[in-house]
Amino acid sequence: MNPYLILILAVLAGGYLVELTVNWLNIRCMQTDIPAEFRGFFDADKYRASQEYLLENTRLDILSNTVNTMITLAFIVAGGFNYVDNAARYFGFGTIPTGLIFAGIITLGSKLINLPFSIYDTFVLEEKYGFNKTTPATFIFDIIKALFLTVLIGGLLFSAILWLFEETGSMAWLYCWITVSAFQVLMIFIAPYVIMPLFNKFIPLEDGELKAAIETYARSQDFRMKGIFKMDGSKRSAKTNAFFTGFGSSRRIVLFDTLIAKHTVPELVAVVAHEMGHYRKKHILKSIIRSIALAGCTFYLMSLFIGNTRLFEAFKMESISIYASLFFFGFIYSPVALVIGIIENSISRKHEYEADAYTVETCGSGEAMVSALKKLSVDNLSNLTPHPFKIFLEYSHPPVLERIAAIRAAADNTAGAGSE
Repeated sequence: MNPYLILILAVLAGGYLVELTVNWLNIRCMQTDIPAEFRGFFDADKYRASQEYLLENTRLDILSNTVNTMITLAFIVAGGFNYVDNAARYFGFGTIPTGLIFAGIITLGSKLINLPFSIYDTFVLEEKYGFNKTTPATFIFDIIKALFLTVLIGGLLFSAILWLFEETGSMAWLYCWITVSAFQVLMIFIAPYVIMPLFNKFIPLEDGELKAAIETYARSQDFRMKGIFKMDGSKRSAKTNAFFTGFGSSRRIVLFDTLIAKHTVPELVAVVAHEMGHYRKKHILKSIIRSIALAGCTFYLMSLFIGNTRLFEAFKMESISIYASLFFFGFIYSPVALVIGIIENSISRKHEYEADAYTVETCGSGEAMVSALKKLSVDNLSNLTPHPFKIFLEYSHPPVLERIAAIRAAADNTAGAGSE
């Protein structure tokens, strides 16, 4: 049997079993008693709802993962990629148009498979627990806009990569790396102005106590920004969030309207301080540098598999092509991607602690941030006691109880240093 086929099937099956195991362990880790830290925030009914929400989400994840894995395995074994390739070649176009058709069919097929799960998640599961605010029209237009961006931006980038691998020889990986890195940096600057407004409205925060408090805090930290904006998150969900977007002089603070409605001014200032901490600690810049470095390594590894005949035999391909090589490399690379994801999540969790500590240091207290985290957890029906293996594999943020403990410890250290 083809060694690449054995490897790919093993990777798919292994990934599925790991996901199944971590979900099972996470469910087993649920606690029926409300943690002491959350008594007075979670009532018994709300806490029970959070656990039922976790159970139903986990079942949906398992079902989705099972269907996707089974279809992918069957598609590979049956030579499905070869059928798609023959269909793409039927039109007799050149390499790049044929590659775009091939990629388009695969991408569209994947989206169609996942569409029923997305519909159920939005209009049944999220609706059941009071989160969904998305109308069918908004849901459909979101899909159309996302497809448009995929075709426009993804198509251009994919075409550039194909052309570079076809025309620039052994150094193609380096040119691809430069091109994609430049594109990543460009998107940081243009996304807040071009792409994000396609999906949400960003309205400058009106004058008032909240805006004044945030501006006062920003000035105290000598932090320049483009502005403070309110986003219509309630258009799609009752869940709450906040984030920074842009870079350099284009930085802007974005608060969900749902977040503003449910939190006090000190809590919102603490949330902003946390996001600002990521900038002050250079977490965003470090993430960009790591992403660019990783892209270079990935493109180099990819170049080693372009046109590999044994790899194409594993997928029962009749013709060798650069565009199919890019897709097939993804299957081989997935274990590496898993390890990188674990490392990135570990770094992210460390950065979250650092941003929380920055909040304590600059706000003079951590209690507003603790209160904000508790409200966010209750409002979003968060799982308070995830399994350590789940955290290790998937969590980009520390569990809320661990964050609260770290914030209190940081506050104690700050108070102790101040009294010396």
